[in-house]
Amino acid sequence: MKRALPVLFALLFLVSLSGVSSATNGDNLISIGPVSRAMGGVGIASPQDSISAVFSNPAAMCFGPYCPGSGFDFSGTIFMPTAHTRITMPGLDTGTQRSNSDIFIIPAIGISSPISPNLRFGLAAYGVSGLGVDYRDKFDLDPSTPGNQAVYTNLQVMKFAPNLAYLVNPNFSIGAAIHVNYGALDLEHGTSSGFGIGAQLGAIYKTGPFQFGATYVSPQQIKHKRVANFDAAFGSTTLDDLKLESPQTVGLGVSVEPTPGKLLIETNVKWVNWADATGYKDFGWKNQWVWALGVQYRPDPKIALRAGVNYANNPVKINALDASTPPVDVQGKLVPPFQYEVLRVAGFPAVVQTHATVGLGYQLTRSVSLDLGFTHAFKKTVRETGTAAFPDGKGGFAAVPVSIEADLQENSIDFGITWRF
Repeated sequence: MKRALPVLFALLFLVSLSGVSSATNGDNLISIGPVSRAMGGVGIASPQDSISAVFSNPAAMCFGPYCPGSGFDFSGTIFMPTAHTRITMPGLDTGTQRSNSDIFIIPAIGISSPISPNLRFGLAAYGVSGLGVDYRDKFDLDPSTPGNQAVYTNLQVMKFAPNLAYLVNPNFSIGAAIHVNYGALDLEHGTSSGFGIGAQLGAIYKTGPFQFGATYVSPQQIKHKRVANFDAAFGSTTLDDLKLESPQTVGLGVSVEPTPGKLLIETNVKWVNWADATGYKDFGWKNQWVWALGVQYRPDPKIALRAGVNYANNPVKINALDASTPPVDVQGKLVPPFQYEVLRVAGFPAVVQTHATVGLGYQLTRSVSLDLGFTHAFKKTVRETGTAAFPDGKGGFAAVPVSIEADLQENSIDFGITWRF
């Protein structure tokens, strides 16, 4: 433990500089680390490294390959989203434009260590969620219209999570983690950052070849000051604040190891409460169910082959555009409907649903292992059409045809190194 701590805290600085863009289940990564991500994001019942243990279920510190000794994990994700947007309105068709925000490096670190035979300490720091697009040199909608929107967004959330797990008996453990969040949001008016705090609870029960896990994550809110002038169309000249809340989440998992040390199969289900999360409910997000299935097979004690799938419904509600729609209230500020829809759909295109994952692990020495993984999120396209109210040149407004189309697909390469001692 003492040997790992200097490395751990040196790397915390690197994590604090990381960003995530257009992440996967809504604006959350499907999981953290190359092992869990290569298995479709599972880990609530049987995580295989300390990073995914802290992320998925704090009770998992008592059951895993890192027990009964200590373990240190470092991983990185090269995240490569591809987003496109096309907006049409009177006198303007942007054509299909590609966002410039298309590659990000996301580091993560984790540690697991015993305090006593029944009590273990874990700690992880990682970029966990975010999204963003950059169309600033592609198009700016006509600033003379109420629908003006530069379409630049960048949200980053980093999490620092210490946790304790207690082995109640050889088959049952409980755990709790404190989540300290650092969030940064830029809507083309400069980055505004803030902190939030929350908690995660978990439990795991083991019987024979099966393990059952359950976890709950509390809502965690961050206030971003002076990020955008939402009601500029109504004469405002000041920048407004925006509160964003990571939603409460409930997760269940079950794993089976029919051949101990050789074959592991795990499935997870999570309910993500976007519809009641401050900020996301203001932008019309729906609750989300996430289903994951992962397999790990060891043809040799030194080699681990992994694969998985992950599916989650698109949380971004698709609306019919209507010129008669009144201004939308976003945390006390009135936003013109078309501007609101452009920001929701083109600015936050967190719409991907289906992911396929593969990975490979290799035991380099008795204490060091290397892991690689690849995740592909299949392309998803959404489109809103209808009418919007624009100045008619005679002092009034007219209903004119408009459309907003956005699509997103993602690839990521994951790598990691584990040191157990």
